[in-house]
Amino acid sequence: MPGNLYIVSAPSGAGKTTLVRGLLQRDSQVQLSVSFTTRAPRPGEREGIDYHFTGLANFHAMRERGDFLEWAEVHGNFYATSRPWLEARLAEGQDVLLEIDWQGAQQVRRALPQAVGIFVLPPSEAELERRLRGRGHDSDAVIECRLANAAGEVQHADEFDYVIINNDLQTALDDLVAVVRAQRLKLPVQRLRNPQAFNYRSR
Repeated sequence: MPGNLYIVSAPSGAGKTTLVRGLLQRDSQVQLSVSFTTRAPRPGEREGIDYHFTGLANFHAMRERGDFLEWAEVHGNFYATSRPWLEARLAEGQDVLLEIDWQGAQQVRRALPQAVGIFVLPPSEAELERRLRGRGHDSDAVIECRLANAAGEVQHADEFDYVIINNDLQTALDDLVAVVRAQRLKLPVQRLRNPQAFNYRSR
């Protein structure tokens, strides 16, 4: 009984991480895949909880061994998803969520085409810039780079199954929860997870 795989992607600053955290709090059946990264931990981030932090040499060695289902370079740092961990969780029937960029999403869907893609967008470019500047921890040069990257990332929205416009956080969270629940209600999933509901004797 394989689990459902959800991919959530978004431009930096769209609110993806906040939405994912909200989903995990509201739906205990979803487990977040913790990515590997070569970037340094930010204040408050914890090893094994937020990311698996690793050096560049080890990252490349793991990639060469085939340990990653997907990997990407984003803003000068490398990120990746553990293939053995993810495949084991899905085989156990666990629903798993990947919080990755569109490049990683492409790689995952080539390997696992049943994955459900969800793309999060801010309501406008101006609002995205306001949010990026409001965070207060990026330089003007970094913000301009993120805005330039966002313009390219939005072009890949049509590769996803669902698009959530994060104008109001609570509404966007409700939308994300609805997508996850709706996937579980699809007929093939229900037949696998609840065979007894379809098993009637002829009379």
